[in-house]
Amino acid sequence: MRSVLSVLVVCALAVSASARPNILWFIVDDMSAHLSCYGETTIKTPAIDGLAKEGTKFSRAFITAPVCSPCRSALITGMYQTTIGAHHHRSGRGELKIHLPDGVAPVPVLFQKAGYYTCIGSGVKSEKLNAKGKRKGGNMGKTDYNFEWPKEMYDSHDWAGRAEGQPFFMQVQLAGGKHRGQNGDLAPDKVRALGSSTSPSDVKLPAHYPDDPVIRKDWAAYLDSVRYTDFEVSRVLERLKEENLLENTVIFFMTDHGISHARGKQFLYDEGMHVPLIIKGPGIKPDALRDDLVSSIDLAPTSLSLAGISIPATMQGKNILATDYVTRGAVFAARDRCDETTERIRAVRTVEWKYIRNFHPERPALQPNAYKDGKAIVKRLREMNAAGELSETHKKLLFTETRPKEELYRISDDPGELHNVVDDPQFAEVLAEMRGALAEWIETTGDKGEQPEGAMYDSDMALYLAEKKGTHLEELKDNIAQMKKWAAEKR
Repeated sequence: MRSVLSVLVVCALAVSASARPNILWFIVDDMSAHLSCYGETTIKTPAIDGLAKEGTKFSRAFITAPVCSPCRSALITGMYQTTIGAHHHRSGRGELKIHLPDGVAPVPVLFQKAGYYTCIGSGVKSEKLNAKGKRKGGNMGKTDYNFEWPKEMYDSHDWAGRAEGQPFFMQVQLAGGKHRGQNGDLAPDKVRALGSSTSPSDVKLPAHYPDDPVIRKDWAAYLDSVRYTDFEVSRVLERLKEENLLENTVIFFMTDHGISHARGKQFLYDEGMHVPLIIKGPGIKPDALRDDLVSSIDLAPTSLSLAGISIPATMQGKNILATDYVTRGAVFAARDRCDETTERIRAVRTVEWKYIRNFHPERPALQPNAYKDGKAIVKRLREMNAAGELSETHKKLLFTETRPKEELYRISDDPGELHNVVDDPQFAEVLAEMRGALAEWIETTGDKGEQPEGAMYDSDMALYLAEKKGTHLEELKDNIAQMKKWAAEKR
């Protein structure tokens, strides 16, 4: 009798496991919401548009950090990077390491404990699998977490190695805007796959950038990288359909931050903060639009809930699909050190307003940074500024020697964040409210950006210097020296 009961229990568990949905995240690098389903008219993105048609599209989704590793550290824990001490870009990579606070675990650990098969990769099927179901010679998809994490939290690069009926949690990592190089070129094989290129003359540049051939060329290549991303998404969707997995898979499509441009990546303007978010799958309302504010840290708890996994009490994100979900009045984001460039900026975004606090207002708007200064677009902008070719508006937006301590933009009237109304007395009440919201967030979330980085900076820079060569090495040395000089001067 006991053996029969045991068999029944095992069978019941197997049925329960197979009934649970697969969870698949598309996480794309360096890409804003330049998709036709979000209003982009220069290019078409049919695969991603299809996800939006069959699922729910979020018009006001924002990241918690406008650069890869802090954002991804927050994304995978459902917690602000500033709370867990992972807020400096590519930190903890040298001799000194970062460890998660007690009781905090990356999401794949939680999925794995619940019986899910966890994987991270391209999502494109590989026929070459070893005995454990892992791709032979394959590389794990991009993680880029700033903290130490258990490598065993991923079972494989691909869901193909899971047990029969076992649900999977898959992170599909796509290069997105990184498909275009520092010189603003899309690789020839990507162009061949697309069959055509976007003409720079068709590009509609934002008002905060000057109309220049180099910038147009880069933006056209960026749009083609979006098109190529759509192609990559289509291949994964085709595979899911071929393997009869599509109907039982909840798909999330999101990017890790906005376009890598002068006011995008690394900065807290909407060009760096605002991202697409689409959720499609069983139980998700089709052809729906949500205009409420959501945060990238909401992906973790929402995904856990869909899988029937308890959301840890420590998690700061929210299940945005819960029946009792209360919409956010504001979202918060932070920018700290990026590579060698020390910085501290915080932002509060509501439906109508954006408030930015610059904690180093004595420094220039575009501090020296070897990574961004190596981009053709930033080089060209610096050349134009030096030659006096920029309009006063563009110079003020990009190349001021100092910055205001606070910035306030009425997004409803000024989506490009061109006009700082912080000194306008008619908005004094709004300013006070936004200041208070940020101060409360800093205190309640334990924002570690208030703490000096200290020895961690030297630890990480030692690794950076060991990796750089040639002129980039000298540039990096100069930038590090400049950062230390400014810090000593309390700038």
